[in-house]
Order: sequence, then structure tokens, then C-alpha cells
Amino acid sequence: MRERPRTDESPFDSLRQRMSTLHTTPSGPILVCLKGAPEMVLQTTVLADTTDLLRGARQEATLLAARGYRVLAVASGTRDALPRHPAEAESGLRLLGLVAISDPPKPHASATLAACREAGVTPVLITGDHPATARAIAKRVGLLHDDQAQEHVVTGPDVAAGRVTDLTAVRVFARTTPQQKLAIVEAWRSRGEITAMTGDGVNDGPALKQADIGVAMGRRGTEVARQAADLVLTDDELATVVTAVEEGRRVYDNIRRFLVYGLAGGTAEILVMVAGPLLGLTLPLRAGQILWINLLTHGLTGVAMGAEPVVPGAMHRPPRPPGQQILGGGAWHRLLFLAAVVAASSIGAGVVAKHWGLPWQSVLFLALLTGQLGVVLGLRTRLLTRQNLFLPLSVLASVLLAGAALYVPFLRSVLETEPLGWTGVGLAAAAAVTGCAAARLSRAALRTPPRR
Repeated sequence: MRERPRTDESPFDSLRQRMSTLHTTPSGPILVCLKGAPEMVLQTTVLADTTDLLRGARQEATLLAARGYRVLAVASGTRDALPRHPAEAESGLRLLGLVAISDPPKPHASATLAACREAGVTPVLITGDHPATARAIAKRVGLLHDDQAQEHVVTGPDVAAGRVTDLTAVRVFARTTPQQKLAIVEAWRSRGEITAMTGDGVNDGPALKQADIGVAMGRRGTEVARQAADLVLTDDELATVVTAVEEGRRVYDNIRRFLVYGLAGGTAEILVMVAGPLLGLTLPLRAGQILWINLLTHGLTGVAMGAEPVVPGAMHRPPRPPGQQILGGGAWHRLLFLAAVVAASSIGAGVVAKHWGLPWQSVLFLALLTGQLGVVLGLRTRLLTRQNLFLPLSVLASVLLAGAALYVPFLRSVLETEPLGWTGVGLAAAAAVTGCAAARLSRAALRTPPRR
């Protein structure tokens, strides 16, 4: 660079697919250096080499690309005078050779793409590389399986010429421009799909911004890509995206589970207060008792439900329909079913207690509380598991605090409860078992239904 300093350059862009630089030399002539995609460099308008040499270079470039290499053609020449623009010097040059760059996919790329497919995520490869390179990499990671996969690779010129009627039917694109990447994202979105775009270059910026979720690479990504994206992968690993999908499904399932549990408990309390007087229970619950129930059922246990582990098989089911409400897919029906079961078992316990001469209001209070705690255990994917021990411990703590409301004098006077014997406790325990059994029956229906 000291002997031949650069004086000007024509930077690379996605249309020309090549770049050139101009350098002064000690002997006087201007040195022109050119590199770019073989199909854009190995042309008679650019190189002054023989036709046979150019044909052989094209064949060699295709062979290297088919082996998965990124191939560049490099040429140079001289000019007596400095042109007004470097691009004007891109003719009459001599081919120096081909450069094959090895950029193999990471070892776990195939497993990552397989996990995407199992989760209902459709992977699409969009690259600016040579079609043969894209085909080789796609076959290596399992994106294409057919040995005669040439018809499955679509190039940017094919898209520009209108030879592709449905962009969403293609799984591998090569030699694409930023505008074509954007068109591919918009085609998927027009179908009502949620799109996530990963990229690291300046050319990926428009598509990253247009996608529902733009994901830029944090290590090798350009500043333009990071600014346009919604998320930045600090480790540049596609597997992290799959992990994020799994975590998102875990959080979504837990939110649905908590909403069903919380709203079912609240609805059960309303049903008890409305239906109780009709069955001879004049004042089913007092205000303080309702507040105590809500505190114990929606406090510790509600927080603990948020830490439930991912549902087994969560990554083997398709995504939920984008338009589905959070309580869609049958959740409302399960909510009302659980509310009816908890309310009926609690009122039943109160009516039986009154018939037997027991402190029926305290029995109803304890039955309604433990019935909801039975539901929270029944909604677990795996009832007996060592994962998230915080949930059973929180249920145990709530049971102890419920007992304190009946047997600690201070709380008894504040909540206006009475101590219960074994018979009254047994009636409340029956309500808890009933709530747990009802939740186990409805648990499977809380899963997101398959997308049709």
C-alpha cells in the first residue's frame, strides 16, 4: 500500500457485484484492481483474456461453488491516466485467478434446522452467493434433499424477470438484491405468517426492518444491520433463536395456564356468592374471607406458576394461529368448566356442613380455597416432578395459612371464622381433590391446538 497507494475506488454493490480500486505506481501507470462475482467479472467486456481462458475459469468457478466455496474472481490492469471514475477502468483487464473462500455451516446447523421444522418454523435460505454455493450449503444442512435440486434454487434474476409466481414456495434464493429480500419477507407476511429475518450485512437492513422480528448478528453483524433489527444475537448462533422460540412457548403456556386458573377461581367465587343464598347459605362468605382466599390463591401460587418448565413436546407442535386470542383454542371452555366444578364442590361442602350442623361458612371458606389450590396443582403438565419445587411449596404454604385463618385466634377474629373438626376438614379436602381431578381432565385442552 505504501508503494501503490489507493487513490479512488468503486465500492461493491448488489447490482454490479464487483468492486474496483485505483492505485498510483512508482513507474507512473495507474494500477486497476478488480474483484467480484465470477459471472460479473469473467466477461469479455471486462477482461481482455481469450475466450477459452474465460470459459475454463467459469467452469472452475462453478465447480468450486458446487463444493460449497464462496468464489471471487480477481483481475488487474493498468491505465496511462487516472479516469474520472474507477468504474470507467473496468475493461481490458487481465484475470489473475479465482479465490475460493471456505465458510462451512456450523456443525449443529442441520440439527437446528430440523428443530425449526419440528416446531412448525419454515426455514428459508436467502443469500447473495452463487447458486451452486447456495445449493451445496442447503443440501449440506438438510434444507434441500433432492440430488437434482437445481430447480429448487431461485436466483435474483429469476425473481426480477417474474419467473417465480409464488415466492413462499421457494426455500433457497441466491444472488438476491436487498429489494428482493424485502419482497420475499413481504410475500410471507401477505400470507398472514409471522416472519423472522436474520442477517448481518448492510444489504439485509431493509428486510430486517420489514420482518416481524429482525434478528441481527452481534459479532460479525454491521452497525446498519444491528440498528435495523429488533434483536441482536450476541453469540451469532441460529440455535439461540430456536431456544428463544422454546422459551417463548413456555412463557405463553404459563400465561394461559395462570389466566385460566385465576379467572376460574374468581368466577367460582362469584358463582358461590350468587348461588349460595339460593341453596340456603344466606351469606356464603364475608369480605375478609374473600380477600384472604384471593391473597393465598393468586399470590405465592400465581408467581410460582410463572416458573413452570416448558411443556414436553412444545417444540413438536405447530405455532398457534396469529389471530388467536390468548384465551382462544378452548381455554374459555376449560375456564368455565373449572369454575363450575370448584363452585359446585364448594357449595356442596357448605350445604352438607349446614345439614350436619357444622360451621358451614368456615367449611365453605376452606373448601373454596383448597379447591382452587387443587386446580393449580392439576394444571401442571407433570403432577409429580422435581422441577419448579416452588409451586408445591407455595401451595403448602397457602394451605398452612388457610389453616391459620381457622385456628389462630387473631385471624379467626379478623376473618370471622370458626375452627373445624376432622369432618369439616374432610369436606374441604374433597373439594380440593375434585378441583385437582377436574384440572387434570381439562389440562390437555389448554395446549395450543394444531394449526390447520
